[in-house]
Amino acid sequence: MTARTRTFRIFAAGAAVVLAAAACSSGGREKTDDTASGGGNAAGSSGYTIAFITHETPGDTFWDKVKNGANQAAKDTGVTLKYSNDPEAPKQAVLIQNAVDSKVSGIATTLVTPDALAGSVKAATDAGIPVVGFNSGLDQYQKLGALMYFGSDETLAGTTAGKRLADQGAKHPLCVIQQTGSVALEARCAGVKTSVPGTENIQVNGADDAAVTSTLQAKLAQDKSIDAIVTLGAPQALDAIKAKEQAGSEAKLVTFDLNEQAATEIKNGNIVFSIDQQPYVQGYMAVTSLYLNIKNGNDIGGGKPVLTGPSFVDSENIDKIIPFTKNNTR
Repeated sequence: MTARTRTFRIFAAGAAVVLAAAACSSGGREKTDDTASGGGNAAGSSGYTIAFITHETPGDTFWDKVKNGANQAAKDTGVTLKYSNDPEAPKQAVLIQNAVDSKVSGIATTLVTPDALAGSVKAATDAGIPVVGFNSGLDQYQKLGALMYFGSDETLAGTTAGKRLADQGAKHPLCVIQQTGSVALEARCAGVKTSVPGTENIQVNGADDAAVTSTLQAKLAQDKSIDAIVTLGAPQALDAIKAKEQAGSEAKLVTFDLNEQAATEIKNGNIVFSIDQQPYVQGYMAVTSLYLNIKNGNDIGGGKPVLTGPSFVDSENIDKIIPFTKNNTR
């Protein structure tokens, strides 16, 4: 990573410990993935079953990276992985309760809506099932009873992204929130606003790309003072490119998170930079840390969250990053 790539907290030490020891469906519908193929150990050879539960919205490519990391960790450790997801908080809570009822060995879950998930997480801990948080819920995971956490500091990420925009002259960024009630997304926009007080939030339906494009196009056409767009997911960045073209907007576009298409747009100059949280690592560490905790009583992070970001991806380092986006590991 080049000198311009900024990583504000280091998670590498915790990651190295874990890696040495071990060797960011349809909504409302549970999807199960019993990891059994590929290299590493056979699924179930450790005797452990881990439930891996997210708030994935169908079609969001971000979660492909998370799942790839989790699946690889399951193969490396011989864990049987049970994946399920639902973007609606009450239904995600039900998925956690289902995992408790099925007596899994451990639970890794996103905590994007902590209050809604608190009861089911408590049910897990009361049953003696270790819980690890990842991706969302950095400030709440300990209160909920999760043992460890793997993810980015979203407030820091937003603040730093905003500072970089301010340095480029932005006065009126539009911060695009694609999921109602997400503490992580709200923290990102709040961080941007800390650095650029003129930041304005807009709510869109992240499950409907056409609706995102039309909502942003209408806003950009109506308010020509918007000089920057901050999308909080790579699919929404691609929608914003279309909206800019339709509205004739010259606003700078930056995004959180990556996919192969967004990386290409960074290389082409249509996206100025991305703030990456390394979702592959989040999935990998969440599963591996549970395996080590169940097997050895290991506790990664020393009582603190293990940070997987933020780091910047821009024109200076995009050529190095693009190959990893193609295989969904970055």
